[in-house]
Amino acid sequence: MIAHDAKTGEVVLVMNEPDAWDGSDARLLGLQERFNAYVSFLLDGEMAEANPNLVGKPARIEVRCAHIPDARALELLGMIHDQLAFQEIKMEVVVLNAE
Repeated sequence: MIAHDAKTGEVVLVMNEPDAWDGSDARLLGLQERFNAYVSFLLDGEMAEANPNLVGKPARIEVRCAHIPDARALELLGMIHDQLAFQEIKMEVVVLNAE
């Protein structure tokens, strides 16, 4: 999902994570691959082609989780956050059902 946050002026890409975190390598690899696809969409011109009205706006990837991420997922999300900052892309994790 792509949206424009009128309050911040940011382009927001929403990544839904409805399943419980299991700490598996496969789950973390899948998360990393999805982030790679989202970042590629932002940086490689696909977003500009699909949404020319959003060109030049700051970007944020919002990860909406149904459950609190486990320790391994939090570690990976922290590393992804830091790497995205170098590309001037914000990342936010939102837990919908805090346990």
